[in-house]
Amino acid sequence: MIKFAYTILYVEDVEKAIKFYENGLGFTRKFVTPENDYGELLVGETTLSFASKSLANSNLEEGFIESSLNSKPFGIEIGFTTDNVEETVKSLVDAGAVIVENPKTKPWGQVVSYVRDLDGFLIEICTEMG
Repeated sequence: MIKFAYTILYVEDVEKAIKFYENGLGFTRKFVTPENDYGELLVGETTLSFASKSLANSNLEEGFIESSLNSKPFGIEIGFTTDNVEETVKSLVDAGAVIVENPKTKPWGQVVSYVRDLDGFLIEICTEMG
């Protein structure tokens, strides 16, 4: 049996990234290593994890493209559903997020907004579909 277990974001500062998601979305910290090079948040059935860029570079011989607010976001996003998109976006902005797209109601009735976190990763905040 295969199960989606986690997503790892390669970040500049693991502790800072963990605090952003704790403060902005209210998630609970599972742990951060004493070296501050890896950490996990409890976000539901899967885990949102963070690895320092130096740890990631030690694992990937040929390196990787770093996420940055100075560049366009990658062609991937992490998505979170909420009953109140506007309130959640405000909480994220208060924690340091940058708004990419303000909340909009889609033709099918879903409210969707996009922000970028401290390391430039794209986050979708939306109401549930259906």
